[in-house]
Amino acid sequence: MEQPNEQIYSIPAPYRRMENMHILFWLLKDIGWCIIWKPLALSMIIPTLSIALIITWRTRTIKAELAHNLAIVFWISANSYWMISEFFNFEAVQVWGSVTGKHMALIPFLLGLLTLLYYYLVQKPREARLEPVVTV
Repeated sequence: MEQPNEQIYSIPAPYRRMENMHILFWLLKDIGWCIIWKPLALSMIIPTLSIALIITWRTRTIKAELAHNLAIVFWISANSYWMISEFFNFEAVQVWGSVTGKHMALIPFLLGLLTLLYYYLVQKPREARLEPVVTV
């Protein structure tokens, strides 16, 4: 049963279909990576990342959705870079010290993590303080 003060978040059907296609593209990309089928995996990067960016743009006015969708964009970027580093054999190339080509994927992974940490440690508590208190 729904709580009286609970906000409702609804997704228009066309947006939902786009999100479902996003999951399909993402799975195809990772399956291509797993079975080392480069044409499939590489061709799915653009639609997967594009839809993630569109979803992020459409939800930009809802802080929680923006933070999580940005983290997904960073995750897909990191994941795609890592895949490319393996496909083109530069994952083991020394970039700096013991950091290899594959380790460079940590940059977008960490950006996603920092986005979520900011949301949960700064933005969400700020929103909680600003919510009006209802007295009966």
